[in-house]
Amino acid sequence: MKNINDILKKAKELQEKIKKIQEELERLEVTGEAGGMVKAIVNGKLDILSIEISKEVFKSIEKELLEDMIVAAIKDAQGKVKVIAKEKMAQVGIVNGIPGIDFPNGIN
Repeated sequence: MKNINDILKKAKELQEKIKKIQEELERLEVTGEAGGMVKAIVNGKLDILSIEISKEVFKSIEKELLEDMIVAAIKDAQGKVKVIAKEKMAQVGIVNGIPGIDFPNGIN
């Protein structure tokens, strides 16, 4: 019976660590860039918080290129969040996610 109690205790500890990581990710803000002229800030849920566009862009870049740069900056920031999330999960021994535990937008 001691083994089951040990397993349950370790499972609870892991659950608490995962909850802490989820809370950290919710507060996380990461900046992605494209061409040094467009910045996107996303949170740990991969939600877009803001877009910053350099004034120089409006003088020299076509609309389509600007749109592509915005998308690239968002993807850059989201990719950084995913790397951070995976690193945090690896710190508690989780490499490929946990079935039944959802992280924002498929981070695990």
